[in-house]
Amino acid sequence: MKRLLAVASVTLAMCMVVFAQGVDQTLMDLERQWVKAALASNGEALAPLLAAGFVSVQSDGTMQTKAQYVEMTNKGKWQVSDVSDMKVQVHGDSAVVTGVWTGKGTDATGKAVDAKERFADTWVKMPDGKWQCVVSASAPMK
Repeated sequence: MKRLLAVASVTLAMCMVVFAQGVDQTLMDLERQWVKAALASNGEALAPLLAAGFVSVQSDGTMQTKAQYVEMTNKGKWQVSDVSDMKVQVHGDSAVVTGVWTGKGTDATGKAVDAKERFADTWVKMPDGKWQCVVSASAPMK
């Protein structure tokens, strides 16, 4: 009986690791879709990744709603928009992805940007099973 319980415990632990790795990969893929949409100035491709109540806290301290962020994505012109050093912390049906964003181009206001920022995105698994970002925050790196 002890042996059966030990095998069951190990199997459960392995399943939990595989599940976590699957969520990690899914969320990192969604982050990559995000920067791909930015590179293409395609806010419509980004919109499904963002929850209805999405809020973005920009590195300058300004805040944007989902509609404002999608519009900003449509207007930006990026030569570089990339994410790296991503780490995922899963907490049930929510997760936080942290990483580094590197961007070079022109933002929605026409201002030239050459930046490297640390970001933290909070994702929630919605009732339909899809992950959506509810909050994104960034800060400049020195």
